[in-house]
Amino acid sequence: MALKIAVLVKEVPDAAVQKKIDPATGRIDRSGEKNLNPYDTHAIECAVQLKEGTEVEVEEIIAVTMGPESAVRALHKAVSLGADRSIHLSDDALAGSDVQATGYALAKVLESESPDLVLLGQQSDDGESYTVGSVVADYLKAPSLSQVIKLDVVDGGLRLERQAEYGYDTLQIPFPAVVSVGDAINEPRYPSLKAIMGAKKKPLETKSATDAGIDTGMVGTEGSKVRCGDFHAPAAKAAGQIIEDEDTNETVEKIVAWLDERKLI
Repeated sequence: MALKIAVLVKEVPDAAVQKKIDPATGRIDRSGEKNLNPYDTHAIECAVQLKEGTEVEVEEIIAVTMGPESAVRALHKAVSLGADRSIHLSDDALAGSDVQATGYALAKVLESESPDLVLLGQQSDDGESYTVGSVVADYLKAPSLSQVIKLDVVDGGLRLERQAEYGYDTLQIPFPAVVSVGDAINEPRYPSLKAIMGAKKKPLETKSATDAGIDTGMVGTEGSKVRCGDFHAPAAKAAGQIIEDEDTNETVEKIVAWLDERKLI
């Protein structure tokens, strides 16, 4: 059996960028430097290791993302890490989609590809919802597992090991399947210079909501079930009191008096 693997990836603000909410929209402010979600690199590495291994034949690895025009850079990174081609779902109608709407839109793209295995990172570095994989699986009517740290192909499916609060679970599920991998599953490789240079030459397909057969009433701000509240920055903390240690006994008395006043001792 030759596997067709799709890897869901996401463009997120770079780790060095301070995360903040845009009060006008209630969404994460995505201005500034962006990068491929680091958790998704583990999913790409998992797919590449399956392709390089001898257990199963992998037909192709497809990187899929949903996002604005800039998200194409995340796809280029995914391809440089080993994906064979990529699909970019981009449409103004998708802006403001919550997790449920995002999962629905991605599932519509995947329906047309019919992959045997869908892989993604356990979370995104911005929203950190941990649930996109489960939503996608629900729409695809496929079994799903999260926090997977070991994956083996068996006849007609997968044997998986996942982290749990009390230890580890070992489960077996059939294809097609949706699997969210934990960052303990592998150590992602660095792309070679040749792979980076060749990434832009690999097939990239851009799809609109209409191309993917998406009902626009189920996506975007209006199609989302989550409504954002009134976001605002926390009040600034008052400056702390500095006590200079000129006389140790007097300093100790001041500190004890300060603590006693606040009933901390």
